[in-house]
Amino acid sequence: MGNYGKGDTAWFTHDRFGMFIHWGLYSMPARHEWIRHTEEISDGDYRIYFDLFDPDLFDPKAWARAAREAGMKYFVITTKHHEGFCLWDTKYTDYKVTNTPAGRDLLREVVDAFRAEGIRVGFYYSLIDWHHPDFTLDKIHPMRNKISAGEFNKGRDMKRYAKYMRDQVTELLTNYGKIDVLWFDFSYPGENGKGHLDWESEELIRLVRKLQPGIIVDNRLDLPGSGDILTPEQFTPDQGMVDEEGKPAVWEGCQTFSGSWGYFRDETSWKSIKMCIEMLVNHVSRGGNLLMNVGPTSRGYIDARAMERLAGYADWMKYNSRSIYGCGAAPAGFPAPPDCRYTYNPETNRLYLHCFAWPFKHVHLPNLAGKVKYAQLLADGSEIRRREAANEVHSNLNSATPDNALTLELPVLLPQGTEVPVIELFLK
Repeated sequence: MGNYGKGDTAWFTHDRFGMFIHWGLYSMPARHEWIRHTEEISDGDYRIYFDLFDPDLFDPKAWARAAREAGMKYFVITTKHHEGFCLWDTKYTDYKVTNTPAGRDLLREVVDAFRAEGIRVGFYYSLIDWHHPDFTLDKIHPMRNKISAGEFNKGRDMKRYAKYMRDQVTELLTNYGKIDVLWFDFSYPGENGKGHLDWESEELIRLVRKLQPGIIVDNRLDLPGSGDILTPEQFTPDQGMVDEEGKPAVWEGCQTFSGSWGYFRDETSWKSIKMCIEMLVNHVSRGGNLLMNVGPTSRGYIDARAMERLAGYADWMKYNSRSIYGCGAAPAGFPAPPDCRYTYNPETNRLYLHCFAWPFKHVHLPNLAGKVKYAQLLADGSEIRRREAANEVHSNLNSATPDNALTLELPVLLPQGTEVPVIELFLK
């Protein structure tokens, strides 16, 4: 495993919550960001979207405001997705936003808007490029079933393409100030695939570390030891993740509000606000971050379904963000009760009990007898009464506390900000 340097993940593991933004030409057909692959669309047929891309309602300040209010501390935007379309004024291709009716560098406006809200900046950059004249045919290329590899690849050279990527990454890491995260996507080595030799990943990662020391890089270059974070996608790990050596790893789950990354008009599998909040809690309780995606429309705004869920995060985080920022997994030996999750802040020595289902009257906390000096409902700071096994209770009116446990006596009614109620436990 090579020594490729490491990024600064201290802020990352504190902030825990970010916004992913998938925005490109695929927002126009609005049938998934992989539409060129799934519908096997040629360059010529896809050109109509480039010629007509004109996000007249584009308002990056509204995006950034929604992210800040939702409690998101960093964002990652698709500077170039697999379609090859570039959201900035790159010198290395004409397939860029400044040559569409939009006519200007939209990436610059997004970066400026999010920075103004105090949100850290991350760039997604696709290793894949179905538009580039040197990108060769493989098993996921839109033309895989339309033409032979020998005919398609005539005159193409992946070495020239790898140089093109380095030139573009140099632009991105030079012209937009300090960049906190670089999110490459993705490798698929093996038969008829592409991996680190195709991307020239070793040269690429060394360039990145040189241009932006401290930047966080993901783990998708097919180059062990080159990444700072593991990136499970569209599922929540059942426990904390480990690196190649079996040690606890820094990780970030990337998720969608619906089933797609890009804007998908007819998508129906939208997650509830409660499920979205529970996903955030699940990630942090297992020592991970959550990067939650929005896919703006082709006119440049975030649609009402996504805004509703961002507002749900905002309502909850206003009262409960203390259980997210600076927190991670609970110390070993503190098993959470059924339907609950713990997060823990080692600096304040506070444990946070998140109740996915609010129990009637009481909840028992194993192994916490004698270890808690105060408990309160985080949403309003109201005391939660507690007792231990030595306390007598009326056998017909309450549940006795098990040995070595702490029992919390709960209210029936909850105040606002309690889509997922949180109890803050001040440990001794």
